[in-house]
Amino acid sequence: MLIAERIKFNLFLVFVLLVCAVSSKCPKGNQQCSKEYEPTWESLDSRPLPQWYDNAKVGIFVHWGVYSVPSFGSEWFWINWKNGEKRYVEFMERNYPPGFTYQEFAHEFKGELFNATQWAQLFRESGAQYVVLTSKHHDGYCLWPSSRSFSWNSVDIGPKKDIVGEFIILSYSLM
Repeated sequence: MLIAERIKFNLFLVFVLLVCAVSSKCPKGNQQCSKEYEPTWESLDSRPLPQWYDNAKVGIFVHWGVYSVPSFGSEWFWINWKNGEKRYVEFMERNYPPGFTYQEFAHEFKGELFNATQWAQLFRESGAQYVVLTSKHHDGYCLWPSSRSFSWNSVDIGPKKDIVGEFIILSYSLM
């Protein structure tokens, strides 16, 4: 692992740990804080929301990736097309040559208008109290330079940027 990649990863871990520490504080005597959960939906659904999340009036979830290129349907474009859903198949037939693959969209995912500073300003001005970036969706495309994604990430193909790294800096500016 490169030193710069390790430093970014360590900064990200520190950020995640700080967020977890802040959001996990419980009032004294609150039994929900020491409760153990089972790996079932019923048990997991019984967890209380963190107070900061419950109190927030505005939050932003960012879904951005290769699926943004066709801009059709949703972030589930690839799986819907792969599963043969009619409207996705017809969209591809109307707009792309035969044999076109989902991976070819990555060349067009450029992110040329992405500017973390502008995003931070926009999020702050919107009144957002939290921002969540979906850094890897079901298609496996990573928005960071992953050595395990086999060139299927935002540094190797697409924007040629570490979007998660820039997003971490953006997050610090919102604090």
